[in-house]
Amino acid sequence: MTIRTATLIGSGAILLWSLLALFTAASGAVPPFQLAAMTFLVGGLLGCASWIVRPSGLASLRQPLSVWALGIVGLFGYHALYFAALRLAPPAEAGLISYLWPLLIVLFSALLPGEGGLRAAHLAGALLGLSGVVALFLGRGSLTFEAAALPGYAAALACAFLWSGYSVLSRRVGAVPTDAVAGFCLATAALSLVCHLAFERTVWPEGPAQWAAVAALGLGPVGAAFYLWDIGVKRGDIRLLGVGSYAAPVLSTLILVAAGYAPATWSLALACGLIVAGALVATRAGGAREAAVEGGR
Repeated sequence: MTIRTATLIGSGAILLWSLLALFTAASGAVPPFQLAAMTFLVGGLLGCASWIVRPSGLASLRQPLSVWALGIVGLFGYHALYFAALRLAPPAEAGLISYLWPLLIVLFSALLPGEGGLRAAHLAGALLGLSGVVALFLGRGSLTFEAAALPGYAAALACAFLWSGYSVLSRRVGAVPTDAVAGFCLATAALSLVCHLAFERTVWPEGPAQWAAVAALGLGPVGAAFYLWDIGVKRGDIRLLGVGSYAAPVLSTLILVAAGYAPATWSLALACGLIVAGALVATRAGGAREAAVEGGR
């Protein structure tokens, strides 16, 4: 598999994550940990489904404790901290802080062996993408960081470090098959169920439409997306994927506008322009790296 192919596969995760807000809004009033338990169960079973005709996939679950820790902390830890951030801080500010993870991926990936250090074009592309997300959040209203919400901001920042760390460290364990992600999803579902029973009141989806939204979440943004992302960060251009990840909140907003859940604003257009510019800048660096790698074979 070439770097370009793996990067395109990883980009599929970004497209699926852009549907997260729409399907979550359509799922009704299901509490966060309950929704995570339900959707990660679907996502885990999605990965296990192929083992019916490919029994060798089950062997992928035999991994060292360190690999299991990485997968569970990455998936469950990120979502648990994100839910905490939304409870302890205003959603806009918490969301913006947590979305530092694409920039952190670009920075942390420079520490990986064989990545050729930090390229200026990747950093410039990531900063342009971050500027686009800032513009998007500013368009929703003024951002006011209050001292009382510091615990929430800290949780959101921890989210950014957790997901970027999981993504970059996944490349260090590139020999671990993507089938193992099914185990991480099932473990996350179990831990989310424990948290739900401890902290939340059960609220089931109402009607076929809400159940369909929950199923769609489990099959896409909380299912297939993690398998695609695993392939991308292990075999593709991880820095280009980091820059491209800034497209997710903008695409998500565009989808919400198209579905009638949100209005179109000037900030959305500005965010689109900045993120496209950042992706174009980073793509040039990614193309140069792929050519160098392929030429060295």
